[in-house]
Amino acid sequence: MQIKTIAGALLAALLCMSQASGQQRNIDVHVGQVAGNLNKTFNEVIGAGRANEGLRADWQRQLAEIRRDAGFRYIRMHGLLSDDMGVYKVDAQGREHYNFQYIDALYDYLLSIGVKPFVELGFMPSAMASGEKTIFWWRGNVTPPRDYAKWGELVRKLTAHWTERYGQAEVATWYFEVWNEPNLDGFWAGTQEEYFRLYDHAARAIKSVSPAYRVGGPATAGAAWIPEMIAHATRNQVPLDFVSTHTYGVSEGFLDEFGTKGTVLGKDKGAISNDVLKNRREIAASTLPALPLHYTEWSSSYTPSDPTHDSYHQAAYILQKLKQTGDTAQSMSYWVFTDIFEEAGPRFEAFHGGFGLMNTQGIKKPAYFAYQFLNGLGNKELRNTDAQSIATVDTSGDVGVLLWDYTHTLPDNINNQQYFIKDLPAKAKGDVRVTLRGVKPGAYTLAISQAGYRKNDAYTAYIGMGSPAQLTKKQVAELKAQATGEPSERRTVQVGGDGKVTVALPLRENDVYLLRLSSAPGRKAR
Repeated sequence: MQIKTIAGALLAALLCMSQASGQQRNIDVHVGQVAGNLNKTFNEVIGAGRANEGLRADWQRQLAEIRRDAGFRYIRMHGLLSDDMGVYKVDAQGREHYNFQYIDALYDYLLSIGVKPFVELGFMPSAMASGEKTIFWWRGNVTPPRDYAKWGELVRKLTAHWTERYGQAEVATWYFEVWNEPNLDGFWAGTQEEYFRLYDHAARAIKSVSPAYRVGGPATAGAAWIPEMIAHATRNQVPLDFVSTHTYGVSEGFLDEFGTKGTVLGKDKGAISNDVLKNRREIAASTLPALPLHYTEWSSSYTPSDPTHDSYHQAAYILQKLKQTGDTAQSMSYWVFTDIFEEAGPRFEAFHGGFGLMNTQGIKKPAYFAYQFLNGLGNKELRNTDAQSIATVDTSGDVGVLLWDYTHTLPDNINNQQYFIKDLPAKAKGDVRVTLRGVKPGAYTLAISQAGYRKNDAYTAYIGMGSPAQLTKKQVAELKAQATGEPSERRTVQVGGDGKVTVALPLRENDVYLLRLSSAPGRKAR
C-alpha cells in the first residue's frame, strides 16, 4: 500500500489529472450533516428472463454472486405458470392435476441465498388457455383462461401451497403481481376489461389464503393504465396493495421480441424519471393517494439486442436515472441480471446487447458495477448539492462517495446497434475535487474504485479481441480479470485537526468512481 500525507496524495493526483477541458467540478460534504437514510430502492428487486432458466446451475451461480455484490432482495421473472414449469394439466378423463415441484426447486434455491420472490403470475397453462397464441421461443401462452374460476383456483392452490411450505409470515413479505404488460397485444390477447377480470380472480384468490398478502398490477409497458387500474379496483372493491409498470430509455415502440429493430437512446434528460414522476402524480390524484409504486422493469432499451447494455456508458446511465427518480417509486427493478435469457431463443454470441448485468459466461458488464458500488455505500446519506453523486456515512464512521458523469454521446442519424459496437474512447471532462469535512483526526484507508472506458470495462476489451462470437476459456478468464470491481488504488491518509480530506480525480465522459474512507487497520481515528 502506498502511504502518503493528504497534501502529497493531492499533489500526486493533480499531477496526473487531465486538464484538457479546464473544468473543475467540486463535491463538498460534511460527514456530520446527515440528510436521512440512504434510499435503497435500487436493490429492492432485480429481473430475470423466465422461471425455468432459474433451474440452471450457471444461472444460480450468477444470482448468488450478484446477490453478494449488489444485495438484491427480490427477483421477478416471467413464465412461472408456463408449460415448461409443469404446473397444470387435464388428463384424458378430464381430471385436473396440479404440480409445483419445479417451482419448489426454484423458490427453495432463491430463499436459500436470501432472495425473495416478486411473484409474476403468468403465463397461461395451455390446458387452461382459451387460445393458442404464444410469445417467445419458449411459447408462453398469452390468451385469457377458458374459465376464470379455474384460473382463480390455480392461483389459490399455489398460494396455499407456498403458505404451507414456507409459512404465512414469510409469504407475507413477498409481492404478487398479476401478468406482464397486458397493454401490449404480444403479451395479452384479451382486452383491458378481460385483464381486469383476470386480475380480480387472482387478487381475491390470494387474499382468500391470507389478507396480509400483497397483490398488485397492472405491470404495463410504458407507464400505462395506472389511473384505470386504481379506478377499477376502487369501483369494484378489488384488493390492490401496489401498482406496477415499466419504462425504457428509447423513444420508439415497446416490444421487440427478436431484437430486429434498430433503437436510439433518447436524448431527453428526463427519460425514465418523467414516467415515474407522472405515475406518482396520477396516484396522488387518485382515490388511493398513498399507494406504493413499483417499476418492475426498466433499462436503457427494451430489446435484448442493444449494445447500450454492454457498453461502459450504461453504468453512469443507471446511476443518473436512479438519482433522478429518488424515492418516487418503491422499487426500480433493472431488467435483467443475466444474459442467460432466451426470449428469442439461445444466443450464439458472447456479447450481443443482452439485457443482463452479466453475460452468459458470467463476465461482469460495466452496468454490474453501478449496482455493486451503490451497495458499497453507507446507510446514512449526507447532504450534498452535486447532482451526479451520492455521499454516505455508516454506523462505523466510514464515509462513501459515489460520483459519476453521465454524457449522452450518441450522434444524430445513427442508432445504438451501429454506434455502441465500436471502441469509443471517452473525452476528458476536467477534474472532480471531493472534499470531506468533519472527519475525525486519525489514520484512514482511502480505496478508489472506478468504472468507465477501459476501467472494469470487459466489453471494450472484448471489442479489442475482435468481437469473437464464441470465447475460449482463456479469453473468458482474461475478460473476467479485467472486470472485478476491486479498488484500483488504496492509500493511507492522515487526517489532521482541521478534519478535512480532499481528493482530486481526472474525470472523463461516463466515468464512475467509488471512494471509501475507512479507519486504517490497527490505527483508529481519535
